[in-house]
Amino acid sequence: MFADYHVHTEFSDDSVYPMEQVIADAIAMHMDEICITDHVDYGIKEDWDCGKEIQYRNGDPLANVDYPRYMKKIRDLQSQYQGKITIRTGLEFGVQTHTIPQYEALYSRYDFDFIILSIHQVEDKEFWTQDFQRGKSQREYNERYYEEMLSVIKRFHHYSVLGHMDLLKRYDLAGIWPFEEARPFIEEILKQVIADGKGIEINTSARRYGLTDTCPSRQILSLYRDLGGTILTIGSDSHKPEHLGADIEETKAYLKELGFTHFCTYEKMRPIFHEL
Repeated sequence: MFADYHVHTEFSDDSVYPMEQVIADAIAMHMDEICITDHVDYGIKEDWDCGKEIQYRNGDPLANVDYPRYMKKIRDLQSQYQGKITIRTGLEFGVQTHTIPQYEALYSRYDFDFIILSIHQVEDKEFWTQDFQRGKSQREYNERYYEEMLSVIKRFHHYSVLGHMDLLKRYDLAGIWPFEEARPFIEEILKQVIADGKGIEINTSARRYGLTDTCPSRQILSLYRDLGGTILTIGSDSHKPEHLGADIEETKAYLKELGFTHFCTYEKMRPIFHEL
């Protein structure tokens, strides 16, 4: 089973990759299954139909997915490419504690196969701009990041996997916060994820971002295994053609080395297990 479960298209504010081209490229790569997971980030982005003036960044609209058009496009492509590739309906929810009601409402409006829950911002402050980290010590901003993650997953349950859970390291100018410092927070989060029947994602973009470890790290993956975690999805976090499907087969071999036996795809929010 060759599947990519973290894919962005022109419906995300940070991609111009046409959805139909994504599907055509996936078929050309002999992919069996793909899940489209475009961005929703309440707190820093507005919906297209919000009635407010949409903000722009680098000339592109800073807005969440146009849901009706997005859902129709996926349905059309599912029909068009039936028998050639399985296309699943997903989104990537960038949840914060104070935005949970908006995600509850969005989830109730549509039928999804798969939802990635990611912590992209805390207190409406971005990581990549250093707005969140500014004025805090490395310990303070890392602890606050994981505290928010735990707060969110305790309150919000309409998700499939926790996305790139040590994402903050990508933007940590002080370097990698030692795992032993982070472990108490991460262990509590993973126990909650497992208890709720959810999973975690391994995000293959770590290599293209120049990280020296996987995302999440080998230590987090090993801890998840030791705690009894079995639900894993693999996604490229692609935004461009050269990202699609990248390092997925290598990642499956890596997970097998760590002692995992299966990875998952999803249908109607239920995991389907496949041998690595």
